[in-house]
Amino acid sequence: MANFVGFTIAGLALGAVLAAGAVGLVLTYSTTGVFNFAHGAIGMFGAFTYWELRFNRGWPAPLAVAAVLLVVAPAIGAALELGLMRRLRDANEATKLVVTISLLTAFIGLATWIWPPAVARPTKAFFPGTTFDVLDVRVSADELLSLGAAGAAAAGLWLFLRRHRLGVAMRATVDDPDLLSLNGGRTLTTGVAAWVIGCSLAALSGIFFVGPLGLDPTILSLLIVDSYAAAIIGRLRSLPVTFAAALALGLVQSWLLGYLPVDQTWSRFVDSQFVSALPAIVLIVALLVLRPSRLRSATVAVSREIFPIPTLRGGATFVAAVVAAAVLLPPIMTDANTLNLGLVFAYAVIALSLVPLTGFAGQVSLAQFSLAGIGAVVMAHVGDGGNLVGFVLAGLVAAGVGALIALPALRLSGVYLALATGGFAVLMDRWLWRFPAFTVPGTDLEVAIFGSGSLSVPRLAPFGLDTADTRSQTVVAGIVFALAAGGVLWLRRSTFGRRLLAMKSSEAGCATVGMSLVRTKVAVFALSAGIAGLGGALLGGLRQSVDTTTFGFTAGLVIFVLAVVGGLGSPAGSIIAAVGVVVLPLTSTWPLLSSVSWWPNLIAITPALLGIQLGREPNGLRQRFHEDFLPLWRDPAAIGGVLVGGVALYTLVRAGLIGGWLFAVALAVVVVAANTWAKRAGLTGGATGAEEGLVPLEWAGIERPLSAEQLLELERQMPVREVDRAPA
Repeated sequence: MANFVGFTIAGLALGAVLAAGAVGLVLTYSTTGVFNFAHGAIGMFGAFTYWELRFNRGWPAPLAVAAVLLVVAPAIGAALELGLMRRLRDANEATKLVVTISLLTAFIGLATWIWPPAVARPTKAFFPGTTFDVLDVRVSADELLSLGAAGAAAAGLWLFLRRHRLGVAMRATVDDPDLLSLNGGRTLTTGVAAWVIGCSLAALSGIFFVGPLGLDPTILSLLIVDSYAAAIIGRLRSLPVTFAAALALGLVQSWLLGYLPVDQTWSRFVDSQFVSALPAIVLIVALLVLRPSRLRSATVAVSREIFPIPTLRGGATFVAAVVAAAVLLPPIMTDANTLNLGLVFAYAVIALSLVPLTGFAGQVSLAQFSLAGIGAVVMAHVGDGGNLVGFVLAGLVAAGVGALIALPALRLSGVYLALATGGFAVLMDRWLWRFPAFTVPGTDLEVAIFGSGSLSVPRLAPFGLDTADTRSQTVVAGIVFALAAGGVLWLRRSTFGRRLLAMKSSEAGCATVGMSLVRTKVAVFALSAGIAGLGGALLGGLRQSVDTTTFGFTAGLVIFVLAVVGGLGSPAGSIIAAVGVVVLPLTSTWPLLSSVSWWPNLIAITPALLGIQLGREPNGLRQRFHEDFLPLWRDPAAIGGVLVGGVALYTLVRAGLIGGWLFAVALAVVVVAANTWAKRAGLTGGATGAEEGLVPLEWAGIERPLSAEQLLELERQMPVREVDRAPA
């Protein structure tokens, strides 16, 4: 009995800390309409600030807590709302999602920058050694303090939202801000108040986690995932239900840890790793039993994204350019740089999986990197010698798992779908990747995922070709990406591609005309997962070894952010994302930057900074590059000049007269010079003509007014005969 009481009190204390974070999360969403994925990271930053003030600078604990909860956290909340979130009021769900995920990675990078992880940071309890007897069980004062503080915060917030004028206005803001303004409410004030209170609650949760968990930026930031389940059970609205769900979740976790089965069979499945993944399991189950989200109706979803139909010439040129780069660049690169080029192609395949899923269909998935991990694991187990069958199976198994992940997509959309796929990724990260080897009962079949902790992944060797060396494997990776990119470009031109875009614009409209949303969603999830699985198999082969940390959840978030920043409308955006993943960290080793101590930290938060700016460029960097270099693309003479210059430079580097880096810089100069010449020559119709060509004809009149040339083109494509009407 004493043990049960002890585990119960410990669970209530854990649940109270989770409740503080979950209540703040619900408050922010229910009053501003933004689901803050960075909520846990803000709490982590508050926890580090508390440690800095109390332990490093010697402040008394009450003063340090007050400074964090009443000054630092509110200042962060106000700055975020005034400087960023206010601009996202009319943004779509995907943009809000990417911005808050970017904030998550930005706070982790910033905390690592200010407080280097290699330094030990000892902590102690608020009341060390102080205990109380509760039902003959000694309970620490800190456990009672966390339970009381979280309960008081939740109760006070509940009263504030229902009894105070500002609290009622905060609840009304998300429902109809215009109506609130007509009745004298200040929507801007309510938004700031919501973020200030939400960030303070996040910091409160982070401070109470410092003692039992220590100070780790990633662990503390992702603890908010444990609060997601409670927030979802409360339907992101009810504070009492959210608080009760968090307490229940804490109790279940504590009881499981105290009474884990000792049976050898079950203990392999229900262990401490399973307990850590339990909130993710509860999150997925809660999302599956929610009521289906209503189909968007009445209007088409408003978006500033431009996904023009690729031309055959443009698609063929892109595929040929990728193959040429894969074949011609490795001979003039060092082994290390050749490996990095191969990694770019592998990551590009993984990022490419988001183009049909999120770019075309509008279905958000945070589990693509976990699906890539499935492909790598399958390749390691059945791809002996790099056989093509194992590589194909890697894609097929990942596609099958993707079809299962599509089940929540049949009921959910927007932030709920992101939470479901994110919960799956956390489940893989915390539990399934760490499964020990076991034998299926009643058979001799042994199942092992990572076995002893790491796997050797063979390199793809199609048709028995020898691709063991890095250069040949890089060529193979480039060709695989080119084929996958060509398939995605073809998909955009196909009937199925048009169905995906139509579903993204209006699911209700598609259902009205008889299109099967179930089959379409399952098909696109399976296709996307299959592409990710192939990318994971390539990535594992290039690295030759993967372990349980290779396909982590946070690494997948970075890839997701960079894929969106690169542009989800075209495979070219996937290349930009992959370059960001591989090349940005390498800049710290460059001669001019290796001596700059703060450069690695700046590079660590660069993807986050790019993601935060997404609202200004919803089409990604790929569209910006397309606009900037459109004159070159339209000028045959300029293209010929680039080809001649490129061949000349390549000949020089093969002859040993110049190095690889000089070749890259000189080629970039040639491209920029040719584009500048094309602009000045006016062969594309001058600046006005180039600008007009940036927008596909179907978007003309939406992004900018119709020009005379576009009106003529519309008349040519949709001729209208003039009919003389006889007088009545």
